[in-house]
Amino acid sequence: MTKSMLHSDLVEEIELTLRQIAKQVRRKGREILTDFAITPPQFDALIYLNEFGDLTIGELSSKLYLAYSTTTDLVDRMERNDLVERVRDSNDRRVVRLHMKDKGRDMIEKVLEARRRHLAQALVHVPSDDMQTLVSSLKQIVDHITD
Repeated sequence: MTKSMLHSDLVEEIELTLRQIAKQVRRKGREILTDFAITPPQFDALIYLNEFGDLTIGELSSKLYLAYSTTTDLVDRMERNDLVERVRDSNDRRVVRLHMKDKGRDMIEKVLEARRRHLAQALVHVPSDDMQTLVSSLKQIVDHITD
């Protein structure tokens, strides 16, 4: 067996394993969200607002890859649930930005905590000596796979 065939087999195995992990993380993530009465797109919106700060609906719709009208409906529901509020931009009163409220921040923390607990249960089966290598390897993949 040539080195490139061996490498190809390992790449195939890594891709399959990452896909299986992603599938289970998504599945459990959706399950966790039902406990918090929030949809996956709403949670994604909160994550973007947390990461980038106040955004316009247009900016948020671009990040979520959703139509503007769909994002508006999503934001309306989030506003009714007291997760976000619309605020006028201080530099340009014509611009309306979405601002995450304390309830939205609390929601993110609680959901991420539940997700981390679930992941921790799976990671107890990974030998402690392998954990740092795993983290380092995953970070290398992230560094080289992103655009």
